[in-house]
Amino acid sequence: MNILLFGVSNVGKSTVGKIIANSLGYDFYDLDDEVKNAYGITLEEFVNTGTLKERDYKRCCILKDLLCKSSFSKVIAVTPLSNIEFISDMLGTDNILSIELQDSPENIFDRLVFSDENDIIYKDDEYKNKHKDYYMEDIIEDQKWYGNIYSSFCQPFDMKGNSPEDSSNRIISEFNLETKE
Repeated sequence: MNILLFGVSNVGKSTVGKIIANSLGYDFYDLDDEVKNAYGITLEEFVNTGTLKERDYKRCCILKDLLCKSSFSKVIAVTPLSNIEFISDMLGTDNILSIELQDSPENIFDRLVFSDENDIIYKDDEYKNKHKDYYMEDIIEDQKWYGNIYSSFCQPFDMKGNSPEDSSNRIISEFNLETKE
């Protein structure tokens, strides 16, 4: 079984994914990390190369490689993708569960973090709060855009502002996933 976690930035895909993978005894992959490793560049450099479609194609190639990599079950936190056609042949298969993590814009804003040019993640609540209107609008637009894309193949899961641990436990329960003994 392969579990793909989709959703907008800062919704909690990586954090929830790691917890689910650990609970199930699955391998965990973060598509952003895999992109950095594959191309030997930072995400900042990657997002400034080529077009969105070209970047999504590259991401989807890496995602396909991950899915075919081994027979081991895995959880993959998937970078927001606009061009799903590159992996559409894999999304409907029996061994892939695609879940879109959802939450309110306010809860996503509360989790908002930044990264510098070296991909070091940091919090800056003063800056974030000073530009709250901008970020809230951006989150809402992303939710609309990606929600329309993901609704065709993902099972929605509303995190309801719960902790990553509670959300992970609910996902395991609601999707009848078997935890490791």
